[in-house]
Amino acid sequence: MITIDYSKEPRRDILCIDVKSFFASVEAVKRGMHPLTAYIVVMSKPEENGGLVLAASPRVKREYGIKTGSRRFEIPKRSPIQIVEPRMGLYLKVNGLINEIYKEFVAESDLHIYSIDESFLDVSFSHALHGTAMEIAEKIQRKIWDRFRLVVAIGIGDNPLLAKLALDTKAKDFSPYITEWRYEDVPHTVWKISPITDMWGIGNRTAKNLYRLGIESVYGLSQYNVKSLKRIHGVIGEQLFYHAHGVDHSVLSEKYILLSNSYGKSQILDRDYTATYEIEVVIREMADQVAARLRKYHAETGMVHLTVGFSRDILEKGFSHQTTIYPTAASKKIIDTCLYLFRTHYRNQPVRTLAIQCGKIQFKSHLQLSLFENPEKTLQQEQLELTIDRIRNKYGYTSLIHASSLTPGGTAIRRSHLISGHQGWYE
Repeated sequence: MITIDYSKEPRRDILCIDVKSFFASVEAVKRGMHPLTAYIVVMSKPEENGGLVLAASPRVKREYGIKTGSRRFEIPKRSPIQIVEPRMGLYLKVNGLINEIYKEFVAESDLHIYSIDESFLDVSFSHALHGTAMEIAEKIQRKIWDRFRLVVAIGIGDNPLLAKLALDTKAKDFSPYITEWRYEDVPHTVWKISPITDMWGIGNRTAKNLYRLGIESVYGLSQYNVKSLKRIHGVIGEQLFYHAHGVDHSVLSEKYILLSNSYGKSQILDRDYTATYEIEVVIREMADQVAARLRKYHAETGMVHLTVGFSRDILEKGFSHQTTIYPTAASKKIIDTCLYLFRTHYRNQPVRTLAIQCGKIQFKSHLQLSLFENPEKTLQQEQLELTIDRIRNKYGYTSLIHASSLTPGGTAIRRSHLISGHQGWYE
């Protein structure tokens, strides 16, 4: 049997905390209901049959099998389920208040916000003030319940991986919603995770690659030759081997900034767009916003990819094409490229989704000019766009918009009031 000498591995006290069914729980509390017993579903575009479920309360998940990603038509018509629209501004506000509770127990450097409803805390230096890891977890859980009537599940581990696995595998589903996994527990905890896709970091594609090697379980992965895994799958293969042994060397206080290698924007339209000029208005708006984001991060794109999805009422799914361009962050060039791709491949089908993705990203330190560009005009255009960016940053995106956005097909003005594509109002 292959084992790890855990005496050489760093031991820390990490908490992974998840607010159970966060969006749905907040909505339940707002209505005076217990978050674990309420029948609540938060849905985007609930008036449409294909409305998308963003969150479902634990009881709805358990009794009806409704979960994130389910559609409006999957919810039984005669049921006690209450469907509500998302209030992203409210959720962000509550999330900020919960994060302030975390900061009562750890320094900001030892807090890693993983998502709007999940965070990691390194409480290794908090014992003198707040007690053991288990005692700290219980205090946090009780404090969040007392202040917000929200239920949190907490995984405790020697590193972020073990804390995350303890949370996802057991703490989320079993009262009192706190589970502790340590290195010595690995044979009885991590190795028992099944199916293998329930292991953090192993999706369906990775699982298929492991199946080809005869690896069908986390235990099987832990017993495979690590040198062979690294030879076949590179550094990822080696990492998977050590993860199967519960080993993770991440340190929360060592922050890093991930440089994005792609920039993009997608949108589901409120209705089927059949007029070409209306579709092009939305493409212009989206391309303009993507270009502004590139400029914000001093980046340029060398490849533009346009995806157009058709109405679900027709058999064709849509098209997706890309083209390389001279590196740029100029709105006009990116807009023109997107319109070129659209006009080349569009054949008058009703459009329901649009997506623009920029690749071949490079971060610039100076202005590069193409041999075919007019230097003076290019410099003037860049200064104009930077000025527009500054005005929008100060006064909002709609302070300067193209006149076409005022036409019926435009979506930029309405969407500027949304958060993550959803309503941002609080009450």
